[in-house]
Amino acid sequence: MRAVGFDVVDGPEALRPVEVPAPVPGPGQVLVRVAYAGVNHGEAPHRQGRGGQPGGFTVPGLEVSGEVAAVGPGVAEPAVGEPVAAYLPDGGGYAEYAVAPAAFAFPLDGIPLRDGGGAGLTLTTAYGVLAGAARLAPGDSVLIHAAAGGVGTAAAQIARTLGASAVYGTVGTPEKAEYAKRFGYDAVHPRERFTGQLPEVDVVLDPVGGPTRLASLSVLAPFGRLAVYGEAGRHPDLALPLEPLWQRNRSVAGYHIGDLARRSPGTVRAHAQAALCMLASGAIRIDVTAELPLAEAGAAHTAPAERRGTGKTLLRVG
Repeated sequence: MRAVGFDVVDGPEALRPVEVPAPVPGPGQVLVRVAYAGVNHGEAPHRQGRGGQPGGFTVPGLEVSGEVAAVGPGVAEPAVGEPVAAYLPDGGGYAEYAVAPAAFAFPLDGIPLRDGGGAGLTLTTAYGVLAGAARLAPGDSVLIHAAAGGVGTAAAQIARTLGASAVYGTVGTPEKAEYAKRFGYDAVHPRERFTGQLPEVDVVLDPVGGPTRLASLSVLAPFGRLAVYGEAGRHPDLALPLEPLWQRNRSVAGYHIGDLARRSPGTVRAHAQAALCMLASGAIRIDVTAELPLAEAGAAHTAPAERRGTGKTLLRVG
């Protein structure tokens, strides 16, 4: 089968097309004939060696859409031929066929395969960080950093659907601010100077880290929650004293879908299904801003590396 991957740690140019054997689904797994593969920020650190040197040729890709081509032992659903969006905790999505745990292959129920290509990880994360880590309640106000990205644009819409009273965002450029405003934000601010520009909020979503994360604590309302779900800025980890948190009635929570998939797969599935119901109903949408052939996966990694990415980038496979 055709696939794209890497066997050396390098920039986007490390991604190259190859022919490799198609995987075989094991117990509790399904084989997906991939139509679209989503491109995600978390795939770049893997290519850059954050997890160590690759042990042979590695195919990235954490979410796909397509039809179930085969099922492994013990799998009753989804059925062969069923269209699904899938989260791939072990990667492998940049290929014609990918193996996913059956629990993370979600029926699309009429959602187009193109939309499904950006749903398995992106929508699940956006819903999970809001409903799980941040415990968003109706009437809460929300601040979303990286407001123009795939998760940020989805989270703004999901927050509204869950009853948020106000949704604010921050971005790195004026162009991203104009883009983000399409997704229901009340206001979008420059990330470098958002403090003092908005009222205290109940929830902050932060995938950036560093100074942005530290400044976010200062805008939390009483019992406000800072929900952390990434380290896109590649800053050193913060050492936060606990005393200022309890003295100011603030809390910090975390969301990591990989850990959740290992320890509570049912929670991941519930988050994904809730988000996909919103997508199917039209309450939210996925904005695909770039669609490239599978062989151009390296180019798909270039825009996020240069902080130019907005919305959702897909690789067209099938």
